Amino acid sequence: MNAVSGPGPSPVVLYARSRAVPATVAALVCAALVTLWVASRPATYLDPYSRVPLLSLAPLLASTAIGVSLHTYSHDLDDTAVRPWWPRRLAHLLVLTALSAVLLALAVPGHAQEFGAAAMVRNTLGAIGITAASAVLLGARLSWMPTTLYFSAVFLSAASPRVEKATVLAWFMQPGPQRGAWAVGLALFVLGTALYAARGSRPEGPRA
Repeated sequence: MNAVSGPGPSPVVLYARSRAVPATVAALVCAALVTLWVASRPATYLDPYSRVPLLSLAPLLASTAIGVSLHTYSHDLDDTAVRPWWPRRLAHLLVLTALSAVLLALAVPGHAQEFGAAAMVRNTLGAIGITAASAVLLGARLSWMPTTLYFSAVFLSAASPRVEKATVLAWFMQPGPQRGAWAVGLALFVLGTALYAARGSRPEGPRA
């Protein structure tokens, strides 16, 4: 007598597994813990300006982890699906973005208005927006590259007064309340999210 098998995993669980969402969440938690450890050190905690490198590196780590999770092995199935995939892609990106923004913001105690939680949320949104757009143009596995190159180039050029005070170019190095920097970060996030939701990540490798 054959045993009756129970119900299989729900579509949400299957989707999360196919996009490596559990591993991505674990990576975000680890990034937040490392950020908390660095931000809690006396030299960093007492001087908010010393947090600028941390406010660049932590969003980079989060956006890289999320970018990798945008990879899909079933582009052909997605293209022929009865239901549109953009709501799933949008929910996927928004949930991971919200989680990373909250975790990283909580990992930066004190000085919330200078280089603290507000700047961390802004930088996380902007970095994820760039990464999401890069996934559409280059593929999920290379989506981290443009964000890393851009952040690194601006950070290494920050010694120049022109670069440091350029709100549009160096938006992620501005204090938390800087409205122009927020406008750039939010615009990048909205653009990248809309582009990924509509198109999905670029197929990588030969398609059948």
